Amino acid sequence: MWTELSATISSLALAFFMFEKYLNYFPYTIRGYVERNFRKVVNFVNPYVEISFPEFTSERLKRSDAFFAIQNYLSTSSTENARRLKADVVKDSQSVVLSMEDYEEVTDVFNGVKVWWASGKIPPQSQSISWFPGSEEKRYYKLTFHKRYREIITKSYVEHVLKKGKEIAVKNRQRMLYTNNPSKDWHGWKSTKWGNIVFEHPSTFDTLAMDTAKKEEIKKDLIKFSKGKDYYAKIGKAWKRGYLLYGPPGTGKSSMIAAMANLLDYDVYDLELTTIKDNSELRKLLIETKGKSIIVIEDIDCSLDLTGQRKKRKEKDDDEADKEKDPISKKKKEAEEESGSKVTLSGLLNVIDGIWSACGGERIIIFTTNYVDKLDPALIRRGRMDKHIVMSYCCFEAFKVLARNYLDIEPHELFEKIEELFVETKMSPADVADNLMPKSDEQDEETCLKRLVEALEASKEEARKKSEEEATLKTKDEVVTEG
Repeated sequence: MWTELSATISSLALAFFMFEKYLNYFPYTIRGYVERNFRKVVNFVNPYVEISFPEFTSERLKRSDAFFAIQNYLSTSSTENARRLKADVVKDSQSVVLSMEDYEEVTDVFNGVKVWWASGKIPPQSQSISWFPGSEEKRYYKLTFHKRYREIITKSYVEHVLKKGKEIAVKNRQRMLYTNNPSKDWHGWKSTKWGNIVFEHPSTFDTLAMDTAKKEEIKKDLIKFSKGKDYYAKIGKAWKRGYLLYGPPGTGKSSMIAAMANLLDYDVYDLELTTIKDNSELRKLLIETKGKSIIVIEDIDCSLDLTGQRKKRKEKDDDEADKEKDPISKKKKEAEEESGSKVTLSGLLNVIDGIWSACGGERIIIFTTNYVDKLDPALIRRGRMDKHIVMSYCCFEAFKVLARNYLDIEPHELFEKIEELFVETKMSPADVADNLMPKSDEQDEETCLKRLVEALEASKEEARKKSEEEATLKTKDEVVTEG
């Protein structure tokens, strides 16, 4: 019996080899007919069904959530069954997560049904080095099961795997800080649109130098948003919220972003607009972002000219200057313009508030600026930037938070003097913190507080002199005008 079975298998293998080798010599119509019927015969003999889960979906525009959920799910079973494993360290290097190596196979049992999982990859079509999309290897997972269990596997087991995989991902999740790579680095061996490192910024709302009531208002707004999935679906809006942080330099805008991320346990995407060539690249970057994230564009008034006003004025000045330039200078200028970013205001608006903004959910979009008056009103209107947060100069309430953080003190005899000075002068939280920080082991809280008092008094005197100078200039202008 075994001899006959071996002969049958060998004959089938030879027939399959001959079929694959000479199939291309047949005309297309005959080849398609023969191939379809040959596959039917093979499927009739083979009682097993295979389902593939590729790493990328939608023509490689987006990484598959199902692929990574399966990867997390198999990290538990593969530890016991697989012989070749890959290790990754998560959660502040305190735990190790194991996953299957390529071309490894493990078994799983669900409600008494045995299935097989295999990991694999499709090598590049060309063995030469290529920097174009689609040329790199494509990873996938393959699920194999008996055809009699098709219904239970497709309707119950796959859903079970995806659910458990997402739960494991949340448990092992590390918050990351992402930054977009230049588009020239998007293609090639294991290249990505976003580079990342572990997000470890220690800022929290407890350490944030801001009025307590204002902090509580922002925290409640953030928590309400994070629990609003069903509410946003009910009102027909994409599950996102925009925050505009504006104020003078050193007032804690970056610390506020970090505190938001730590409160909600969100990733942070630092979007650098100047490295993006056009609106199409901007959309592709957005597609690659995940939910539970904060997308940040810092100093948006300096990133690009999004209003178009300066561009028109610049073009007019350049046209006049070009008349005096030689041809070589003109070509150099044209090359510089071609290499620059062509992201437009309408492209950015479409990403944050248009159709593309609904790609994914649970996202917060934050703009920061030192000069809110420079921004186009269409960019910061309600509905795009839903909440405007003024990051102002340090007040006495914010000072008490800094004093507790830096010096571990609550009340002090100098607090009354400092409170009076804060009413009369302006100083950023960054400058206050610098004065409160001990510069050596010999400096105590008394030394640091006195240094802050001196700095506040000097700032007050400087502001007084500046005010007198402005008043004097104003008086002179009035005299000249009258004369």
